[in-house]
Amino acid sequence: MSLKKFESKDILYNVLEANPKQKIQICDSKMYLNDQRDNSGSFADPIPGVPTGFVSLFELNVDRNESKTGLIYPFVTKDGNLIGTKTISTTTFNSDFSYGDTISGSYPLSSSIKRDFYQTGQARPEIQSLKNTLNYYIPLSSHYEFNSSLGNKATQELNLISIPSIMYGSSINKGSLKLDFYISGTLFGTLQDINKNGELIQTGPAGSTGSGSVAGVALYNEGFLILTGSWALDSTTRNYRADPSDLKNPAWLYFGVGAQDSIAPGTVPSSSYDLVFEGVNKIPTLTLFAHADKGEMNNSNNPTFIQKGQAITPYTSSYLYKQNDKLQIKNIVSSSYSNFSASFEKTTYISKVGIYDENKNLIGIATVANPVKKEENQNFTFKLKMDI
Repeated sequence: MSLKKFESKDILYNVLEANPKQKIQICDSKMYLNDQRDNSGSFADPIPGVPTGFVSLFELNVDRNESKTGLIYPFVTKDGNLIGTKTISTTTFNSDFSYGDTISGSYPLSSSIKRDFYQTGQARPEIQSLKNTLNYYIPLSSHYEFNSSLGNKATQELNLISIPSIMYGSSINKGSLKLDFYISGTLFGTLQDINKNGELIQTGPAGSTGSGSVAGVALYNEGFLILTGSWALDSTTRNYRADPSDLKNPAWLYFGVGAQDSIAPGTVPSSSYDLVFEGVNKIPTLTLFAHADKGEMNNSNNPTFIQKGQAITPYTSSYLYKQNDKLQIKNIVSSSYSNFSASFEKTTYISKVGIYDENKNLIGIATVANPVKKEENQNFTFKLKMDI
């Protein structure tokens, strides 16, 4: 086996940026992710084991149920290391479990978008926690300011849409957001960040009420949409607050009704919503160039490298280990003439490239699609790429 050290110019570090597109549809308190339907499996309905519109964080317990197949679950045994699960408080860990007891959790874990609506003057700890973040983005737009002439986010009516990071990665791609508000299948409003500064501006339909107005802001790095647009998108009132005595006109304050906000199915069946965006996933990559120069990599430990019929078993004793140094290498160079052997030339076929650390521990193997014929007068460079 030949070992060759990578030089500094043979190692490249890069970061690839991927922008996966996500589409969430909300209709009658049910969510759909990327147009996926409910598909039943042999043991689970739906197959992923999480509600439609949700993402399974670790994709565990796919097509499994508790009674027939059993479910995978996390567990830890209480011992002197005092290791527990994050869902168990220190008090519960100390009082409810004895040493040797098994502390278990449950899978699958799932996540999806969530809507929180705040009426005028209602307590809003989630919004208060975003105060500094909102004010940080004031240079991008005055609509980010927590308290200004445009509104006081501590007291005004407000619609908060939370997007979990598993759906977008590092951040939401600026300018990719699009919010559509449908009533009985007809589009009544579209929001987009056409300036890529976080302002969600109503861009359609053309000539609709509120066109050109800012209905909210987006926190791209944090995964939040704050909607404050209160103008009526339609003149017909509906039960957006789950209170028949308090009907309201469709507005951006009610975008996403039914997205984990305790609004029961059948409350506003005529309204539906689309949320489209692109994520930003940064993938570190390592590119290695493995060189097989002229006169290199032309030996092999493969038994087919030597002529058939020779004694290849080494001589061993209590004091000696000796291999046969007279073994003849098989000549596989083809000749243009029959019954004539061409001039001998060491030839190998490279099928794999191994990557070793400084202690010569094998840490990776690259396999070529077809073995590469390597003669002594040839040089090759193998490009190896690994996503970290």
